[in-house]
Amino acid sequence: MLISVELENAINQQVGNEFGASLQYVSIASYFKNEDLEQLAAFFTRQADEERMHAMKFVGYVLDTGGQVRIPAIPATRYDFQSAEDAVQTALNWELEVTRQINGLMDIAVEKRDYMGQDFLRWFITEQREEVSTMSTLLNIVKRAKDNLLRVEDYLARRPDPHTADAGGEAEAE
Repeated sequence: MLISVELENAINQQVGNEFGASLQYVSIASYFKNEDLEQLAAFFTRQADEERMHAMKFVGYVLDTGGQVRIPAIPATRYDFQSAEDAVQTALNWELEVTRQINGLMDIAVEKRDYMGQDFLRWFITEQREEVSTMSTLLNIVKRAKDNLLRVEDYLARRPDPHTADAGGEAEAE
């Protein structure tokens, strides 16, 4: 087995965290859909899909390294948002928490001298920098828009999706 028991257990927990994040983003997307804010709903639907993809990357890694996948129970999501700002703040808080979780996984990989694990986790560390930056920017745009959320919709409609194109306009490889 190429993965330590400690890292296997922690990654299995992270699989649950990523699926939980996906479901939380579905709840946020649903909030925006109910508010007839189609761009915000689509943005968070894409985020939900991305979090599911992250969970599956972790699943693949555990399997590729000879581990056993054990997905933990996933807590219920929050759905009672008071405003767009509240919903986006929830997303930013979640991304900050995921950053802490990924750093914890890296701590285990470093402690165990698991170089394959460290290499695998570097992608997620970079991804978290992007996710926190994206959510921070979106929260600032929502705050500036105040009650005129159509400005946020316009911003999202004009903004290139950072997950589908790089600076040169080429699709990102998954």
